[in-house]
Amino acid sequence: MDAVEAARSGHPGTPMALAPAAWLLWTRHLKHDPSLPSWPDRDRFVLSCGHASMLLYGLLHLTGYDLPLEEIKNFRQWGSKTPGHPEHGHTVGVETTTGPLGQGFANAVGMAIAERLLADRFNRPDHEVVDHRVWAFASDGDLMEGVASEAASLAGHLRLGKLTVIYDDNHITIDGDTALSFSEEVGRRFDAYGWRVLHVPDGNDLEEIDRALGMAAAESERPTLIVLRTIIGYPAPTRQNTAKAHGEALGKDEVARTKEILGWSADQMFHVPPEVREAVGPLRTRLGEQRIEWESRFANYARADSDSAGKFADAMAGRITVDWHAVLPAFPAGAGLATRQASAKALEALYSLVPTLAGGSADLAGSTGTNIKGIETFGPGTVGRNFAWGIREHAMGSVMNGMALHGGIRPYGSTFLVFSDYMKPAIRLAALTGLPVIYIFTHDSIGLGEDGPTHQPIEHLAALRAVPNMTVIRPGDANETAVAWRAALTHTTGPTALILTRQKLPVPDRTGLGSADGVLRGGYILRDPATAPQAIAIATGSEVHLALEAAERLQAKGVAVRVVSLPSWEHFRRQPQSYRDLVLPPAVRARVAVEAGARMGWQEWTTEEGETIGIDHFGASAPGERLFEEFGFTTDAVVAALERTLARRR
Repeated sequence: MDAVEAARSGHPGTPMALAPAAWLLWTRHLKHDPSLPSWPDRDRFVLSCGHASMLLYGLLHLTGYDLPLEEIKNFRQWGSKTPGHPEHGHTVGVETTTGPLGQGFANAVGMAIAERLLADRFNRPDHEVVDHRVWAFASDGDLMEGVASEAASLAGHLRLGKLTVIYDDNHITIDGDTALSFSEEVGRRFDAYGWRVLHVPDGNDLEEIDRALGMAAAESERPTLIVLRTIIGYPAPTRQNTAKAHGEALGKDEVARTKEILGWSADQMFHVPPEVREAVGPLRTRLGEQRIEWESRFANYARADSDSAGKFADAMAGRITVDWHAVLPAFPAGAGLATRQASAKALEALYSLVPTLAGGSADLAGSTGTNIKGIETFGPGTVGRNFAWGIREHAMGSVMNGMALHGGIRPYGSTFLVFSDYMKPAIRLAALTGLPVIYIFTHDSIGLGEDGPTHQPIEHLAALRAVPNMTVIRPGDANETAVAWRAALTHTTGPTALILTRQKLPVPDRTGLGSADGVLRGGYILRDPATAPQAIAIATGSEVHLALEAAERLQAKGVAVRVVSLPSWEHFRRQPQSYRDLVLPPAVRARVAVEAGARMGWQEWTTEEGETIGIDHFGASAPGERLFEEFGFTTDAVVAALERTLARRR
């Protein structure tokens, strides 16, 4: 109450109502150690209702994490470790960034999947080094969001027995009583998903809450939902059980009256009773002993199997050791190959050498090339690294975030580029949180053809590139695609999207051309004339061969044109200015970019004096070759644009 009051903003009601359950969970059931928050076999705690952040900050402070009271007093202020919603990597002990409702729920599902994958890979008879649970608090709002339904359905199907969600059933949203829009029986819905459902009718009944948490901790066959009926804002005398308690400071008088009910003095600001401080010492000792006992077990494990122990450490640290040139396929010039097919071959080559890779498709594995032969599918009774996500793009994205947050797994997921719309909230949070997840987005343009404008992405490249800390790679041929996988796996501070074609593309003879390794720098000189370039043709993906053909035609006319392949704007921006100027000399202003997507953003590379051949309208249903011709993606169009830009420079 005091933190929200001092900030004059925040959400006091849910932290107040959930305090009893939270305290019992964190002091009796959650396996964690405030002195070493990142130890691998800790339980994971997810506050999916991230607006209730003061609940989590209070728990972290009281149980001994490095979150001093001064940070609580600075709640929601500039530079504090207590932002309005929890941010992973910003505040010690925060396992995931939450706030957009439903996301944390799906993250928790991903964490439970990661635990099972690692346990299957590393546990040995008499040496169990991976054995922990995932606990989450979720609100009415979380369970209204579609992503939670997708993730809950998946979790029930997979029988994730080490996952428990405590559902704060307080019947209140910002607009008022949930009855305005929500009258389903949540417990019955989760029962239908295959969850074990427990009910606690009073959020202040410590004995019943403790019993339910204990039953959940003993469950191994099904995920558990604890339906906990609470009163938001309890025991505030006039604000409890009201929408105002959700997202407004209670007010000085209401805080004072609430403290009186609790037996505290109104002038005791940010007060922690001495007996609470006294209880923390023995608690921290007990929690530390759990971690020390695990470290002893892991030491025995390492003595018995040093190779596996080293691989476990590598997995948790995200270390990958690959001889890229020896492993990645090299594709011969000539025969056309879709970049989605080249991606499938690269992924298959990498799979045995990068055992942390795990992922699959949102029901499109045959089209996206993600069904790895000989690898078992992760299912209710199986623990393979192939994932059938089902037609759940949003859950796929959010669950992958949870897998990455857990550690030890490098997740990927695939679908058509146009369906990235369904998973945009998860993509944004992956970028915000800096998670190295990989998206395989195929059928990347009007080139997919007959399925028509509903399936043909137009604005999607621009939308993905607009997300801060998002890396987009659109390779121009099979060999660029193989290198794009290297770029994706070695980029560990944010997500990477591989943008791939349905249609076959020429595989150019690299004699006299730049190496495909240039993809690692985002952009490179693919073809250079014998003399200083008069103009530059810039392209990505399926349009790179058009730029090459245009340069060859103009060379026959005595015009020197450089071709730059620019598959990743983001990687290119990360290069030194000297390299960028080498590839795109500032003095050469006659530039034409060609990409079968929205023109938005291209002026950064073409300058205001150049042109962009793109598409700013929806497509049509017809064979891809016909669409490229009808919409102006031809060699003739690139030649004409280059000639126009050169004419303007004369």
